[in-house]
Amino acid sequence: MTTTLSAHAFRPASPPSAPGRLRLVGEDGCEGAGTDVPPGLVGYLVLLPEGVDPAALLAANGVRPEIRPLPHDGAPPSPPPGDDPIRIDRERHVVEVDGRELDLTFLEFGLLAQLAEHPHRVHSRDFLVSNVWGYGHVGDGRTVDVHVARVRRKLGEAHRHRIVTVRRLGYKYVPDPR
Repeated sequence: MTTTLSAHAFRPASPPSAPGRLRLVGEDGCEGAGTDVPPGLVGYLVLLPEGVDPAALLAANGVRPEIRPLPHDGAPPSPPPGDDPIRIDRERHVVEVDGRELDLTFLEFGLLAQLAEHPHRVHSRDFLVSNVWGYGHVGDGRTVDVHVARVRRKLGEAHRHRIVTVRRLGYKYVPDPR
């Protein structure tokens, strides 16, 4: 549930007297200074020292807030030659196997990314639960086993062997030997 409160609800009864204090400027604080808010924009917060008039500051500097999308050419960067056939892009939250994008859940992605970031290192089930799931011990570790099985299935027959079970310890990722 979202509640919108008027800026007038937050106005102090008397102005702050201590130097270096900040003051709240409501919707009416910058009238005539280009405060039209585009649809979909929730709002923004600008902190100014006490005594600075935001309208005068904006007018003096000719500043008008703009919202522009970041430039994007639409094409993903090409992978370096001889790269691993399993590519994990944490920024876009995408895994590609042999050029095909996998449909992974949030936890499956986190699990594969954690293992692949540290190849050949054995990760215990407890370590994976705390680092991927974000909480402590979950019992017998079957939760991790089930998710590893799902990731292996989605990697496909050609790459499922990349996640290796280390008996009684956990799992490790073995990169392509190319």
